[in-house]
Amino acid sequence: MSDSRFNASCATGPDWETVIDACIAGLDDIPADTNFGFIYVTDPLAPYLDNMLTRLHEQTGVQEWTGSVGSGICCTAREIYDEPAAAIMLAALPADSFRLIPAGIAKLADTLSQQQEWIKHHNVHFGIVHGDPRDRHIQQVIESLSTQLDPGFLVGGLSSADEEMNQLQVAGETQQNGLSGVLLSADVPVISSLSQGCAPLENKHVITKCQGNLLAELDGQPALDIFKQDIGEVLAKDLSRVAGYIFAALPIPGSDTGDYLVRNLIGIDPQEKLLAIGDDLEEDTQLMFCRRDRAAAREDMERMLDDLGKRTKGNIRGGVYYSCLGRGRNQFGEDSEELQLISDRLGDFPLVGFFANGEISHNRLYGYTGVLTLFI
Repeated sequence: MSDSRFNASCATGPDWETVIDACIAGLDDIPADTNFGFIYVTDPLAPYLDNMLTRLHEQTGVQEWTGSVGSGICCTAREIYDEPAAAIMLAALPADSFRLIPAGIAKLADTLSQQQEWIKHHNVHFGIVHGDPRDRHIQQVIESLSTQLDPGFLVGGLSSADEEMNQLQVAGETQQNGLSGVLLSADVPVISSLSQGCAPLENKHVITKCQGNLLAELDGQPALDIFKQDIGEVLAKDLSRVAGYIFAALPIPGSDTGDYLVRNLIGIDPQEKLLAIGDDLEEDTQLMFCRRDRAAAREDMERMLDDLGKRTKGNIRGGVYYSCLGRGRNQFGEDSEELQLISDRLGDFPLVGFFANGEISHNRLYGYTGVLTLFI
């Protein structure tokens, strides 16, 4: 599938050669000025990613690539899991409009230092990045890169291979650890939006007592008491039913779209009336609870797509999509409903991406979200 500047295809098969050859065969004619590529592969193909890149270099002529490995990948109206598969997209970007950034703190810092003049001259504030979920400092790296782009807006996701050794990224060549990807200048127009996989419950609260990830008080009252009030009498009588359905949500200060970070409830102490949250907490900040189910996810996805449709006015050349592992078939259904919803609302256009172990939007690492970026 292609428009005049973007060209995408995906394929499955028994081995890496079959898959990548089918992807290449699925492309339309490649314009002479095509100069950039995206590649996403499923876990079984991770050991052969270097071979696949070499084949792509030879057959497409495109030398600059970015991408990642996922336990599931996506392309236009299609999700692929549990088998060898790849999705690729070629792009003809304006000359001198992008720079690859490598993984690793030192390498990333050196590249940014070397590219300062280009970043300033070309008004560079946007990046598509992929990260390693094993890196404990990945959130700080995301924030640091965004700050250095003054300000920067990043989109992407953390690799989600089933095998730890396969947590690979691509930025020119295969990468591990840290954060890598591509910076795009203002000459590449994009818009991006985020869909939360949850729906907030009615009330927002202020954390008045906490320690680490232990939540003791909300609004000056025992945290568990407030929690029970918010979730309703039926769930409050049987707290075992909240697992995987009710989550904590931390509103993002200053967000003009009501964004929030979803965090797991990892423990309840009925005696001390404490809640354990999957993140460190701070007093005098807000917290609310949210529900996660198929209806809530679909409703918010439709909201995001309708908003993007109005902003693009149907002018979409290509896209990249990064969705949470917990979404896709686990939340929308087995028949690629999440990706089909994008096509139903916005039309078919070249699109690739993967199901991530954490999604990146602006300067934060999210969970249970879908991040859609459109080239316009």
